[in-house]
Amino acid sequence: MAGYVGVLVSDPWLQNQFTQVELRSLKTHFMTMRRENSGGLKLADLPGKMSRLKHVGENLSEQERASFLQDSYQNLEDEVDFELFLRVYLKLQGLATKRRGSGAKNTSAFLKSPTSTLLHTISESEKASYVAHINNYLAEDEFLKKYLPLEPSANDLFEIAKDGVLICKLINVAVPGTIDERAINTKSELNPWERNENHTLCLNSAKAIGCTVVNIGTQDFIEGRRHLVLGLISQIIKIQLLADLNLKKTPQLVELVNDSKDVEELMSLAPEKILLRWMNFQLKKAGYTKTVTNFSSDVKDAEAYAHLLNVLAPEHSNPSTLKVKDPLERAKLVLEHADRMGCKRYLTAKDIVEGSPNLNLAFVAHIFQHRNGLSTQTKQISFLETLPDDTQISREERSFRFWINSLGNSSYIDNIFEDVRNGWVLLETLDKVSPGIVNWKIATKPPIKMPFRKVENCNQVVKIGKQLKFSLVNIAGNDIVQGNKKLILAYLWQLMRFNMLQLLKNLRFHSHGKEIVDADILEWANTKVRNSGGQTRMASFKDKSLSDGIFFLELLSAVLPRSVNWSLVTKGQSEEEKRMNSTYIISIARKLGCSIFLLPEDIIEVNQKMILTLTASIMYWNLKQPMEERPCGSSDSESGSILDTTSNSTTDDTASESSTDDNSIN
Repeated sequence: MAGYVGVLVSDPWLQNQFTQVELRSLKTHFMTMRRENSGGLKLADLPGKMSRLKHVGENLSEQERASFLQDSYQNLEDEVDFELFLRVYLKLQGLATKRRGSGAKNTSAFLKSPTSTLLHTISESEKASYVAHINNYLAEDEFLKKYLPLEPSANDLFEIAKDGVLICKLINVAVPGTIDERAINTKSELNPWERNENHTLCLNSAKAIGCTVVNIGTQDFIEGRRHLVLGLISQIIKIQLLADLNLKKTPQLVELVNDSKDVEELMSLAPEKILLRWMNFQLKKAGYTKTVTNFSSDVKDAEAYAHLLNVLAPEHSNPSTLKVKDPLERAKLVLEHADRMGCKRYLTAKDIVEGSPNLNLAFVAHIFQHRNGLSTQTKQISFLETLPDDTQISREERSFRFWINSLGNSSYIDNIFEDVRNGWVLLETLDKVSPGIVNWKIATKPPIKMPFRKVENCNQVVKIGKQLKFSLVNIAGNDIVQGNKKLILAYLWQLMRFNMLQLLKNLRFHSHGKEIVDADILEWANTKVRNSGGQTRMASFKDKSLSDGIFFLELLSAVLPRSVNWSLVTKGQSEEEKRMNSTYIISIARKLGCSIFLLPEDIIEVNQKMILTLTASIMYWNLKQPMEERPCGSSDSESGSILDTTSNSTTDDTASESSTDDNSIN
């Protein structure tokens, strides 16, 4: 982990145990522990302090950690530096893994984060499948076609991924329009800075479409860490293949349920669960009596596939498929059937019988995309007309969901309103935002069978919210358990806002530890644009003039002049011009290093909450930069004075015209 890691850790062995992102996170925890101990940290302090480290804290009690350290070290009064801290952490992690045993279910890496560093091997079958996918979908790309097709058996994929362009393009195939391709550096020879910008743009954009990238950093692309690169690619391809598995894209899915109540339940399911339900729906038609519950062991004998394809494409069926006894032979006949249907394979017969979960999921998803067998004139689609169509709630749910997933919690969430109801995800998120604030001793980890345990978790969520001065009038934990959408969104907005303000406050050399409020962010942005010669001004975070995007382009140019190519900027007068500017703004901000989850519509429509997050993210990025890397003319007095002279205004932030409806729960 040359470069960044070398600064933190000199021992080569330790460098190889962690990714740069893991080291950065552990360093933050280490420095927090030292600060809490007035600058010093002894071995004897670690059993209590390490409770906040997820794997070690959850799976070992404080007594177990203390006992282990007593057995491992002679003098617990020894001072702990960062390298010793890492060695202790690794030992405790090993002990925790041993204690936990091998009881964890063997679930698909596709369905969880595949970027774990515990296993550094890759599947050659998966690599070959993803290479074929890339060769197919990016073959006509103007920049990439000179490098394609890639050779599946070689390491071409990891070499071409080193400049960041390929994965940026793949993200746009999965979710079109995510990255404004004008922001990608596409010269034939990129310097290290330009390559790093592409990787930063790629990672922040991947987070913004729902990928989990907690354990991967820009250096991992440069060094070609195959398991991490392949893990990210697999997530992007999964998102593309499952894109149609929702009622908005495929309203015919309503055929899978009986009434409007079931429709709402269907809408809350993860795409993989909907795919399984669809598969079982079709298998029932074929008279197949077993229920498929996974994309691994339940499909290894290929019988389910044979029945599924017979229902979807009976004209291509082969009677021999269900007669053969050998699963491998049956799997081969299934793939021949898929070929006759025009389906891409994504896997081999060997992958089927070995139960490769990632590739089986990809195969079934592609079958669904190609021929789903659902009625196009079902009467049940009328159910959808009775459901509320709240675009704003949907967009906010999406932003908060992707933000929470980006934090690296143990649970990946697919639907905010369903997945936070047991309180656990919210407790994990609170612990990420304010380490140590959660009392894990009184929290219950899923699966939770007793309803009152969910209420207890949510009561602690509400209690902590009040502790953080959130506005939570007449709210109890049961309101979250009941899935009240308005209350959940209001709580999450206050939590996201608190996180942003804390990040800015923690840049103590600017804020001197004072509270940061919305008005400070507004003043910083206006001062930055004015001092760089910009012509625009933001009156508030709901200033309708912001919809043309010019203010944010001037702000981005102020913090890094070369970041904006003004020849690509429109006047922002028509809707199309506003959209072009908005997509460019979001991609430039992500390319700088801003982790943001808004959509172009949020800028065009001037969504006050998302405008605040965008401005605060740019401010945070700018203030983190060393003084020598800032634009000429930028000084501490310019960048810091606003924070140095923080007003005593309350968090109502009337200066930014934040309405109480946006910040509180009534």
